[in-house]
Amino acid sequence: MIEGLFIVLEGVDGAGTTTHTKRLQTTLSQRGLPVHATREPSDGPIGVMIRQVLSGRLVVPGIQGARPPSWSTMSLLFAADRADHVEAEIEPNLRDGVTVLSDRYYHSSIAYQTATSGGSTEVATWVREINKHARKPDLTLVLNIPPDVAAKRRAERSGGREIYDDLDLQRRLTQFYAEMDSYFPGERIVHLRSDRSADEVAADILHHVRVLRGEA
Repeated sequence: MIEGLFIVLEGVDGAGTTTHTKRLQTTLSQRGLPVHATREPSDGPIGVMIRQVLSGRLVVPGIQGARPPSWSTMSLLFAADRADHVEAEIEPNLRDGVTVLSDRYYHSSIAYQTATSGGSTEVATWVREINKHARKPDLTLVLNIPPDVAAKRRAERSGGREIYDDLDLQRRLTQFYAEMDSYFPGERIVHLRSDRSADEVAADILHHVRVLRGEA
């Protein structure tokens, strides 16, 4: 059996990765292609804990009161979740010939933990190293969007504020994603502007997926 394709959607919070993962899943399913959509943090046990950290429901006690975990702790939590995610969900589906779509992957770990640690290249190298055994995507679609537009979208959506919603941090992340190719040499990465209508973005995404599949 031919393995399925592994496609990742990346971008800052508010770029539309969740929306377009769902739209692409629907489109491919309607075309008769076996497809499985997933996300990171995953829905596994470590991923559930990470989501509690991101929402502020789980904090680390300290001498001066509760605080979010450090960037190094978050890096290790995400790497552990990813290892479980790949082994339990991604690889089995790919082996069965199913196309797997992931809303975020290890690119987000390097982006967010590098940004929260002050932008150190040593941190980026360390985070990449602890994720070196994670399966590489066949295609990564980066949804680029101005930080102010993304901030407006985050403010309009349901759900509370998360620990990475700081606008200055999101500006640094926007810059990282614009230059993301340099952090992942040899990977197939496509950048798309997502400050357009959802239909326009979805059409471009489908085009690049069809190119990957040899259909265009």
